[in-house]
Amino acid sequence: MNKILTEVTKMIAREIILDTVAAINERLVEISHAIHARPEISNEEEFACEILSKELQSHGFDVITDIAGHRTGFIATKSSSKAGATIGFLAEYDALPGLGHACGHNIIGVTSIGAAIALSKVIDDIGGTIKVFGTPAEEGGVNGSAKASYVKAGLFEGTDVAMMIHPGSHNQKTPSSLAIAPMDFEFFGKPAHAASCPEDGINALDALLLFYNGIAALRQQLTSDVRIHGVILDGGQAANIIPDYTRARFYLRAATSEGLQEVIRKVKSIAEGSALSTGCTTKYTHIQHVLDNLSPNAILDDIFATTLEELGETVSTVDRAMGSTDAGNVSHAIPTIHPTLSISDTPIPAHTVEFASACISPKADASISLGAKTLALTGLKVLTDSALLENIKRTFTA
Repeated sequence: MNKILTEVTKMIAREIILDTVAAINERLVEISHAIHARPEISNEEEFACEILSKELQSHGFDVITDIAGHRTGFIATKSSSKAGATIGFLAEYDALPGLGHACGHNIIGVTSIGAAIALSKVIDDIGGTIKVFGTPAEEGGVNGSAKASYVKAGLFEGTDVAMMIHPGSHNQKTPSSLAIAPMDFEFFGKPAHAASCPEDGINALDALLLFYNGIAALRQQLTSDVRIHGVILDGGQAANIIPDYTRARFYLRAATSEGLQEVIRKVKSIAEGSALSTGCTTKYTHIQHVLDNLSPNAILDDIFATTLEELGETVSTVDRAMGSTDAGNVSHAIPTIHPTLSISDTPIPAHTVEFASACISPKADASISLGAKTLALTGLKVLTDSALLENIKRTFTA
């Protein structure tokens, strides 16, 4: 009798979730377009933070802002009086400098709050807690990657699973990603007149160019998963002055966090050698957190894929890798998934003007409803099956 009642409760909860998403869908699309029209770069997402958090408050969530050193971060919580698991949804909403929402974070934020709102409508009956982690600065930059800050601050402790969806060209389970270390490399020399007394100077630009070319030479001895790319941010002030200061920013990436540490060691050695050979000194700085590679929970990923198929969608079996994400740090702290949903019938690369346009297309708007339903129903399955949750945790620990 209890088993039958439980199944009936699950069926009723499922219908409530689907009905709720349908009822709030127009508002979710409205918010997505509003955030898209007002792109805000890392740690400046005041409008997006406010509109997302206030929408959650209007549905009974308790919201706190200014999280772990990120003024535009928030955590929204809604709990049942009944005991149960804690489901976390990750919301991103920052834009790219110069490109706006060319990575679809306007979609990610509303999809996550839509799922949380829908699941919250049944939480009193099934028990548990729902959290939305509003995480600024996913695209990085100075003090970037809020999820890593949240992990470091222990804010995911007590949350059983974390989920989000990223827009893309295909429906797929969590793709592989690269660990990343964004770093600044500075070189310090001595100025002098470049024509009358160059011998009195120490050329910091020479050191930087040796460094740049040293990295180019290193690439031949790196494994195929490693990516190193950078730009010169400061190459000197005038052509008739020996440059006494130069700076470059490089992103170092590798398939695993362990492999990334070895890459960092090698690149630091190149910087030190370049400085030594030119008489300069050098300094290297991590401009933000080092990000881990994504380590998805296979069981939770399978539940998501099955749920998506139950809603009439197909899931690609090809792993189309992504760049890097601070969700990787979350995935090393608690069971996490980061699947993608298609917003285009033809492949469009992210971080392009074309992808930014696609993020407010009719198919992108439809993906918000589909994503919110899929995430909420995945959360429902975890909340109503304690054995399933234990398997998820066991797999994560292993």
